[in-house]
Amino acid sequence: MRLILSNVLLLAWCTSSALGFSSSISSSLGKTTHRSWTSVLPPLHVSIGLGPDKKMEEEGGEEATDDPVGEEKKQLVAGVDYEIPDHESFRTSRRSKLDEQCDVWFGALLGGEDDKGVLGELADEARKTLLTPVPLVNEEKLPRDHEEYTPYVSTKLPWTPLVPAFGLEEFGLPVPRRNAEAWRHFDVASLVAQSYSGSCEGTGKVMELTDDQVKSFQAQLESSGSWLADDACQARLVYINGRYAPQLSVENDLARNMDSYDSCSEEIKSYLSRLTDGFTDELVTPVQIGDDKVATSYKKLSGPDHCLGEPFSQFAINTQQGTACFAALNTRRTGAVAYVHIPEGKEGDETGERPKPVLILNAVTKNGGAASESEGMAFHPRCLVVAEKYSRLSIVQSSIDLDDMTQHVPKFYNGYTQIFVKDGANVTHSYLEESGGMVTAGVEMSDDSVEKGQPLPREIEAARPELKDTHFEAIDVHVMGDDGKYEGTIMSFGGSGRVRVAHSVSLLRPGSHATINGFSLSGGAQRTDCKTNIHHVAQGTTSEQIQKNMIGGRSTGAFRGRIRVEQSAQQTDSQQLSRSVLLSDRARAWSIPSLEIIADDVKCTHGATVSDLSEEELFYLRSRGLDRTLSRNLLMYAFANDVCTCVDPAMLTSVDSDRGLQKRLIQRLENVVPQGDRAVKGEFQSI
Repeated sequence: MRLILSNVLLLAWCTSSALGFSSSISSSLGKTTHRSWTSVLPPLHVSIGLGPDKKMEEEGGEEATDDPVGEEKKQLVAGVDYEIPDHESFRTSRRSKLDEQCDVWFGALLGGEDDKGVLGELADEARKTLLTPVPLVNEEKLPRDHEEYTPYVSTKLPWTPLVPAFGLEEFGLPVPRRNAEAWRHFDVASLVAQSYSGSCEGTGKVMELTDDQVKSFQAQLESSGSWLADDACQARLVYINGRYAPQLSVENDLARNMDSYDSCSEEIKSYLSRLTDGFTDELVTPVQIGDDKVATSYKKLSGPDHCLGEPFSQFAINTQQGTACFAALNTRRTGAVAYVHIPEGKEGDETGERPKPVLILNAVTKNGGAASESEGMAFHPRCLVVAEKYSRLSIVQSSIDLDDMTQHVPKFYNGYTQIFVKDGANVTHSYLEESGGMVTAGVEMSDDSVEKGQPLPREIEAARPELKDTHFEAIDVHVMGDDGKYEGTIMSFGGSGRVRVAHSVSLLRPGSHATINGFSLSGGAQRTDCKTNIHHVAQGTTSEQIQKNMIGGRSTGAFRGRIRVEQSAQQTDSQQLSRSVLLSDRARAWSIPSLEIIADDVKCTHGATVSDLSEEELFYLRSRGLDRTLSRNLLMYAFANDVCTCVDPAMLTSVDSDRGLQKRLIQRLENVVPQGDRAVKGEFQSI
């Protein structure tokens, strides 16, 4: 009874003190008891649900303190009451050993002052941007009457050391970090453990081929299905190890190799100077955000409460794709730029026929063009596409292997593609990544499934030279005109050890539309990463996206799709769907769709599934006379065919053709069919 009474007293005191009441529990428990509680325990100066504290009202809305009323709050003096830290000495204090290795690896890629490409002063500006550390500035809270006031401010105490966001300790743009959001599911440790400090001999110069080389290379490209004859395309630009090969190309007014930066117009220079992830803060075109107000700044969209803010802040970096540093690296080191410019067309084209494609072919040899033995090579292909008003364009980019009878050298492919779509223009874009050979089949098999005396498939895969290759591609699209349309199809089924494709589309004008189709195939011991970002900025924009991934062997496949709808993008209609097939229980799949909506009048949907092929569907095909292997292969091809048919028809030909894309896709799919007892046997639901 005494214990219960004590608990009641404590509860009554807490309640009365918290609500600001002068408790009168002495009426029932005695005046002496009440005095003993109030004399021992101090009152709590807080209010719950009863409005502001009296002291807060007297001080004009400022936060109440524990100081007695009427006593002035002591102002701390810098250098007297606290020591001002040397912020610069703490700049790299948070780096781990792997972080230091990442910075050394990226610095080797950047090279010295004399290591630059063909973009002249723009290359110097890119180097300066990368080597200029971000300032260490404490974020200050603005006054309430300021038009950009927001309570979401991260202000540190004046005696707290300031440190940059992760990845910005040494460089002016964030470089890879294993624990960063942009790199969380990528094999950063293996990436930076491989050196790619070498460069192709003759970078920046046109490649001169002998007649025998022209015949040999053209025959290989034709047999691989990546070649388009002169009458099958509007133009053809061929690059070998990042160097332009005019003897295999067809230039005209629509497409040419940019060999001089100084002769470019100011508009083209502004396009080439842009960086991804919002680090070029100025929007390509002003965006209407009110009746009499326009926005020109990327970081202030949906401000002040919902903007991303400075791109080098940790909050903004967490939403980025991590491509800005590699875009700047490409600007610094690129040896050639494929420039496609479609002039203004006629409004309301009534022909309805798809234009012949412009082919941009990047061939990669075994040694990457190294003049001598090297630990690794790096080359930086660049592509710039500008579609003027009411024009129509179909562009095909292809990355393919080319056998020049040399020894393999690890290669780093750092591509950067920029596409700008103006009023009423319609651009169809196909990107095919097939470099890096073919992965080893059956790596998911256990040791008991392999005959004695035979090498294990996973050991063969571990020794495969192409497993040391890395393929990066950043595709940055800006639909900057009213009613502009962009349709992009990404097919990634090469055999490089690490593949990362980042696709970003910004819809900046009313009525603009984007369709994104993607397919990624992972096998062997690959690490593949596909990132998409659809940014709705203007009113009445629409987008559709479907991403399909197939992961087998002991590989890891990751997809991260982000859709952001700004406050100015009312009446937005956006749809996103990601489907992944997991072929073996040794494989790993990550699917992370993301939807950020600031506007309040939108229609947005997204979804993601991960599963094996359905046992019911397999049973249906087997009941029609097909064996299990053929049934499984048929379902795998049907899964990928939805995206494959969106590629430009010139690259598809017929299914029975040895040169068609479908035939090559079937061969890749058959190579990752699960074997042995490690295959997933249909226990997941149908997709």
